[in-house]
Amino acid sequence: MKKKIAIIGAEGQMGKWFSKYFLEKDFEIIGYDSEKEILNKSVTKAQSLVGAILTADYVILCIPVKRTPETIRLIAKEMKRDSYLIDISSLKTKTAAALSKIPDKVNPICIHPMFGPGTKRLKGQNIISIPIRDAKKEMAVTKSLFEEANFVQIDATEHDKKIAMVLGMPHLVNLALANIFAKEENFSLVEKMAGTTFKAQKYLTTGIMTEPQELIETIISNPEIRRYAEEFWKDIGRMLILIQENKTEEMIKYISSAKERLAKNVDLDESYKKLVTMVNAVEK
Repeated sequence: MKKKIAIIGAEGQMGKWFSKYFLEKDFEIIGYDSEKEILNKSVTKAQSLVGAILTADYVILCIPVKRTPETIRLIAKEMKRDSYLIDISSLKTKTAAALSKIPDKVNPICIHPMFGPGTKRLKGQNIISIPIRDAKKEMAVTKSLFEEANFVQIDATEHDKKIAMVLGMPHLVNLALANIFAKEENFSLVEKMAGTTFKAQKYLTTGIMTEPQELIETIISNPEIRRYAEEFWKDIGRMLILIQENKTEEMIKYISSAKERLAKNVDLDESYKKLVTMVNAVEK
């Protein structure tokens, strides 16, 4: 008999990705979406949130982070015994707390897939697992569902701190840069003049802007981002002053120091090769 998985938010970008993924894994998919009509004919459409989860072996929440804790509290008590409630939200402090309080009859799974809906293959993609009750069991179940992925296990508090760097800062910086791009009156000329650096940056910046606005707002609203953002703003101010005051030697020292510290953890030459390869592949 096929395993049943209920996907809440089934017509959202990640909801559609998980629907396709689990259909290929021969699961029976029950879909519910309070905002959009589910178009995938292979998905059984539930008429209500509770109706979607009653008989499901797994329930995966593909909904906005701010709605996740309350949804967890609402549906967990209605789920069948020995089922699994899976949260995939991008911030974990509040959702992990909600999962820790669900009835014992339901097993919590708290993960953060570090890929987007455009991902074609799971192989090589990272999934972060946040332990709730039984770290070993939760990781084993996660690996059984997503066999080809790479896994990292970390607690909810540390997750949100690190994700401020991994997602928060790139989104914050690129959102500001997108606004600068948008103000450029002759952007087509800029593109004609562009080299490898700008091309790579353009794809990253404009690619991020395809994400749902609510998701971007959630990512940059992470309280842990503040210290990184303040340090970033302080560094920009320092560099602008050095440039304005024509302090060339101090600016060079700043660049050298950043390069030396970064090189302790990153192969800079290899990074540049990958950058060129990436841009060349996109430009073909």
